[in-house]
Amino acid sequence: MLDVSPLPKVTRPLLRDEAYDRIRQAIIDGSLAPGTPLRDADLAEELGLSRAPVRQALLRLAGEGLVESKPQSYTRVAAIAGDEVRDAVQLVRALHEFAIRQALPRLGTEQVAAMRTANERFATAVGSGDVAAAIAADDELHDVPVRACGNRAVAATLERYTPLLRRLEYARFSSLPAHRSIRRHTELVDAIEAGDAETAAAVTSTIWSDLEASLETAETLETP
Repeated sequence: MLDVSPLPKVTRPLLRDEAYDRIRQAIIDGSLAPGTPLRDADLAEELGLSRAPVRQALLRLAGEGLVESKPQSYTRVAAIAGDEVRDAVQLVRALHEFAIRQALPRLGTEQVAAMRTANERFATAVGSGDVAAAIAADDELHDVPVRACGNRAVAATLERYTPLLRRLEYARFSSLPAHRSIRRHTELVDAIEAGDAETAAAVTSTIWSDLEASLETAETLETP
C-alpha cells in the first residue's frame, strides 16, 4: 500500500505572503515613507505579481497598522507616530517586564551567555551602521526571556504588535541613542545573572520607555 500524504508539499512561498513580506520590509526600513500612496497595480508591476496577492498583502498590513486606507479615497503608508503605535509600545513594554519576572528563575548560565553574545552582535552592528543586523540581534536578546517564561500568549501578542515599532527602531538604531541601548542591555543581563528581578524589570521598562520617547520625537517631526 502506497504511503500517500493528502497534503502536497509547499515548494515555494504563497504569493500573498511574499508580497506581504516585501511591502512590509519596505515600509519598516523607510523605503516606502509615511504617507506614500500604495496603488495595487503599481506595486504588482514592481513586484512582478498579479494584483490579487498585493491587495491581500495590503489588507493584512492595514490590519497591523502599517497601512491606512479609506475606501474610494486612498491607501497609503501609515504615519510612524499615532495612537496605535503608542498603545503598542506601552503594551510591548508591559509584556517584556512580565516575561522577565516570570522567566528569571529559569534563566541560567546558558541563557545569560546567549544574551551577552546577542548584545555583542548588537554592538558590532550598531558600530558598523547595520541597522537590520542590530534589530535582529536586539530581537535575539529579548527573545531569550520571552521564550523562557513559557507563556505562549505573551509571545503571540509580542509577535502581533512588535512590527508596529520597527520603524521607530530603525530610526533609533541608526542614531546615537543606539549606543545607550548597548549599556542598557548589559545592565539587564547583569541583573538577570545576579537574580535581581526588580532591577531586571526596571531596566526592561527603561529600554522600552526610551523607545516611547523616540515616538514623541517622531510625532513632533510629523506634525505640520
